[in-house]
Amino acid sequence: MLSLVVPSYNEGKHIYDNLITISKVLEDCGTDYEIVPVNDGSPDNTEEEIIRAGEANPKIHPVSYSVNRGKGGAIKEGVLHCSGDIIGFLDADLDLSADHVVRFFKEMQASGCDVIIGSKMHKDSKLEYPLARKVFSLCYYVMLKLLFGLKTKDTQTGVKLYKGDLIRNIVPVMKVKGYAFDIEMLALAARKGAVIKEMPVTVNFSREQSFGRIRVGDILKMFTDTWSLWWNLRVVKKYGK
Repeated sequence: MLSLVVPSYNEGKHIYDNLITISKVLEDCGTDYEIVPVNDGSPDNTEEEIIRAGEANPKIHPVSYSVNRGKGGAIKEGVLHCSGDIIGFLDADLDLSADHVVRFFKEMQASGCDVIIGSKMHKDSKLEYPLARKVFSLCYYVMLKLLFGLKTKDTQTGVKLYKGDLIRNIVPVMKVKGYAFDIEMLALAARKGAVIKEMPVTVNFSREQSFGRIRVGDILKMFTDTWSLWWNLRVVKKYGK
């Protein structure tokens, strides 16, 4: 089974239609699937809309809680509710279409790799994407390369697939709940010897602002969380050996 976590915050206007769209696309995977939308403490009607989607399609399994935990916290909670052999996650706004999940799933089956991540820096990626975010992504990539030495060029694109057993072993020890959770998850996977593959993406940016809902405070916290992760992983070794 393929399980797909969809972290959702203040997506009430679109989440029902987007979940139905995702479910129609996943029918082409050639395998059983479940969609696990997680309402991350939204003050709007996101919870009601994911419940409505679950009533429309029994393969949609809503998860909700009342206090906002950040995207990393939402994905962690979603993974804990998944039963799939392969577990992925996809941003709720569908700037990245669900077609990526189908393509990544088939590639994982063919190659046997442990993790597949979308990469905006892949030579075959197609981006309709603000310049400010391109510059930010490049700067963050350089920082991650220096701190962690990961071979991957892009850690932040919002579509990824993991082998189920691998990600279930990772999420219980994760400490980051915000936007830097991606690098934490990949760093822990790399420590376990996981084979990580990058694939191209097509991005159609739908937010009005250059950074969407990401605020200056979120960016600063992302950088501080990243440095904290490096300190805990490489210096004080809070994650063990």
